[in-house]
Amino acid sequence: MAFRAPGHQRPAGRPAVLGRWPRRLIPAAAMIIGLIVAICVVAGLWTDLLWFQSVNHTQTFAVTFGTKWVLFLIAALFMMIVVGFNAWIAYRMRPADPAAGPRPAGPEAYRLLVDPHRRPVLAVLLGLIGLIAGLSAAGSWRTWLLFANRTSFGRTDPQFHLDISFFVFDYPFIRLVLSYLFAAVLLSLVVATAAHYLYGGLVPQRRGERASDAARTQLFVLAGLFVLLKAAAYWVDRYAIDFSQRGVVRTGASYTDVNAILPAKTVLAVIAVICGALFLTGAARRRSMLPAIGLGLLVLSAIILGGVYPAIIQQFVVKPNELAKESPFLKKEITSTRTAWGVSGVRVQPYSGTSAQSTSQLAGATAAAPDLRLSDPGVISPAFQQLQQVKSYYHFAPVLDIDRYPSPSGVAPLDAIIGVREMSGPPPGQTSWVNTHLVYTHGYGVVAAAAASVQADGNPAFTESDIPPGGQLGSFQPRIYFGEQETSYVIAGGRGQNEFDYPDSAAGGQHDSTYNDSGGVPVGSALDRLLYAVKYRQLNILLSGAIDGRSKILYVRDPVARVQKVAPFLTLDSDAYPVVTGGQVDWVVDGYTTSDNYPYSARLGLQQSTTDTYAPNGAFTGAGGQANYVRNSVKAVVNAYTGQVTVYQWGGHDPVLSAWKKAFPGLVKPTSAIPPALLAHLRYPEALFGLQRQVLTQFHETNAADFYAGQDFWSVPNDPASGAPGPRSQPPYYLTLTVPGSAGPEFSLVTSLTQRGRPNMAAFLSVNSNPLSAGYGQLQILQLPQNTGVAGPEQVNNDFQSDPAASIELTQLRKGGSQVTFGNLITLPLGGGLVYAQPVYVSADADGAAGAYPALKRVFTYYNGSVGYAPTLAESLAQAFGTGGAAPGQPPPPGPSSTLQRDLQEAQADYAQAQAALRNGDLGAYQADVAKMNAALTAAQKAAGASAPAGGRSSPSAPPTSAKSPSASPSARPSP
Repeated sequence: MAFRAPGHQRPAGRPAVLGRWPRRLIPAAAMIIGLIVAICVVAGLWTDLLWFQSVNHTQTFAVTFGTKWVLFLIAALFMMIVVGFNAWIAYRMRPADPAAGPRPAGPEAYRLLVDPHRRPVLAVLLGLIGLIAGLSAAGSWRTWLLFANRTSFGRTDPQFHLDISFFVFDYPFIRLVLSYLFAAVLLSLVVATAAHYLYGGLVPQRRGERASDAARTQLFVLAGLFVLLKAAAYWVDRYAIDFSQRGVVRTGASYTDVNAILPAKTVLAVIAVICGALFLTGAARRRSMLPAIGLGLLVLSAIILGGVYPAIIQQFVVKPNELAKESPFLKKEITSTRTAWGVSGVRVQPYSGTSAQSTSQLAGATAAAPDLRLSDPGVISPAFQQLQQVKSYYHFAPVLDIDRYPSPSGVAPLDAIIGVREMSGPPPGQTSWVNTHLVYTHGYGVVAAAAASVQADGNPAFTESDIPPGGQLGSFQPRIYFGEQETSYVIAGGRGQNEFDYPDSAAGGQHDSTYNDSGGVPVGSALDRLLYAVKYRQLNILLSGAIDGRSKILYVRDPVARVQKVAPFLTLDSDAYPVVTGGQVDWVVDGYTTSDNYPYSARLGLQQSTTDTYAPNGAFTGAGGQANYVRNSVKAVVNAYTGQVTVYQWGGHDPVLSAWKKAFPGLVKPTSAIPPALLAHLRYPEALFGLQRQVLTQFHETNAADFYAGQDFWSVPNDPASGAPGPRSQPPYYLTLTVPGSAGPEFSLVTSLTQRGRPNMAAFLSVNSNPLSAGYGQLQILQLPQNTGVAGPEQVNNDFQSDPAASIELTQLRKGGSQVTFGNLITLPLGGGLVYAQPVYVSADADGAAGAYPALKRVFTYYNGSVGYAPTLAESLAQAFGTGGAAPGQPPPPGPSSTLQRDLQEAQADYAQAQAALRNGDLGAYQADVAKMNAALTAAQKAAGASAPAGGRSSPSAPPTSAKSPSASPSARPSP
């Protein structure tokens, strides 16, 4: 083996050559890496196909992945062919003797280094270009599918009088095509320039002719094509003024856009065509003068026409007469924004905010009104957790959901707080792969409580509770394999490993089960297990003996993620809500079609505009982005046991959804296919309502002059009960109420709106959320007079906090170590005025120790400057109305509630004795104590019927959890 002596130089002109071992190792390593990548890609694609087969939506896989791959190949091949062809032309047109004539040493050294490897170098470069271009094009599959399946809106834009579909479907695709053409020409220009420089066709340091005729011709042709593409871009950009954000017109063409930018873009397009022709002429004549003139003309025109001229018009024509000049364009923006956001049909009704009725009439109206929801779904989750968690491995969502279920009397549905008991994982200290993925596979049951009443001790009045579940919801499949907290994969259904079902008093302390349904992907074959072992980087999937021919792997178990995979074109609500109907637990996910290309419509950030106390990160999945058109066109349903995803069309005609239905035929079922039992539980989504209330803070103004002045703009009030370090917007609230002007009470979504810059009430916004009502989706504004100061939520909360009697009691509670939490501050229009109600929760331990949870102990009310503070809503309203009731801070008079408490205590004692007898094996004593407990519970139910709990209505008949064993209740029915 010979070594080069130090300082010995490689002979001139000799190319660098790799050693023997690197020449062998590098290809081998590349092959191994490529093989690993290929295996991972194949495993990912194949398991995706298996997943789509398991949910019967293989068409989504075919359309989505087929479109991505076709776009990838088209874009990659196009870029590689165009750039490669120009590189080949530049090489073929190189000077015959690149070393002839004076030439710097640097380019010559580079040529000697690159030339022996020019083909692999070019292949790698083109491959990289093709990969980047293909991946970028694959990411634009939605743009292509919308363009290919575009549907007319039946409405034109106010500037160009083109159908809205041109801007929503065509314009984005045209811009996409132009961007790839620009990239192809620009990359070709760069590669050709580099090739001519390396091979001597372009020598910037040389005096005289710095470029060969061949190099000059090719570069001028490419530059001419680039300028011609710029001409096309100028012409297309004319339509972009419909999305301009210049001046007082927030989105849409303004006076300057129409009278300066539009003609300037047209002139610049013509100039760019002339400039491109000059470049091509220069290429033909092999002279540089004409291209230089054309380039200078284009740059100068762009500065003057595209920058200086519009600035002059804006400064000296528009600003001195802004209202007069911009009013026609403001009117266009107002009309288009209200249409695009679905608020054009909002009803505005003047509302005084002060009532002329007597206090006795108001009290009677309150008593006749539906139950006012006091239970705050964002506060009482810890109470569900403590009273109904049963075991530490179960978990409820931090913010519970609101639904309607039939009342025991069957007169009308009652609002209910509902939560799903989901599995959070194995018990502490028992975490292992088997326990996590094969044993603790599913949650169990739902828990529901009355929204308008609580038990005598302030705990939720459960209407469905315990394990196995029992209550008013009837018999249903309680096992929750798919839920918001179910984030990891599980393997269920095999003979080799029993799944934990729920805790009970049987031997071993648990009841086991085995999954037996159509959900999941079978993993009985060795190939499938190998693929999933690669997918999850987990060898146990391949080696475990607990997995057999009946086993199925369940993954993508979050309902929102599941719908996103089946219908990837939708923007989804981040909060799925559970529904118990038809003997099943279903998750309902609201889906939206959105666009940010609706002409003249104001854009909003989806996440920023829906951030509130309940949704601190926004109400939509993912980054959200901006939009100026939205429709709640889809209701998706995910079965909590099988994982089956069904997508239903919802709402009126939506051209965007129509385009997607063409792209994915058969995926979206018609509204008529929704089961009637499920239909009754659907609702108007909070996320959409949150966007619409943001729009209506300004666009309730329909007069251009008033909109320009902005003196009657509104704001979403801060939530006085958020408890967060910084201010957060007050969330919308679901209530059953009678809105002034309506025929009767309806399940609605409501919010307060305050004056901009002031905490006083400006308006009360509501929307009918009952899908069985003819008025579903009808928005209504109760607009208060501008010249009166009606207290808003923050001002009312301040009055609550400063009430003398209440503040003394609350201060004493805090000093005693209790934590005081204020619930949702509800606003209720009543008799021409506004009534406010806010529950007050007390936790035993302010430090949040284990076992502490909030119980509703007091209710604040406010009416016309008067504050009520009492244990029940009825007493608090009586104080606010001045019609009687216990004084603030005083305990309620003795009555049925004391009897109820005594009966509950007896039931608790009997339950403890029964459990002790069961542990001692004395079944006779156990049965006797259970009989005593049931007798005490029956007496408590009768007492509850005679009492008035915090909601002002009779407490539901379900007994408190403390008096009933979740695992050994004699009255519990067996699970299905």
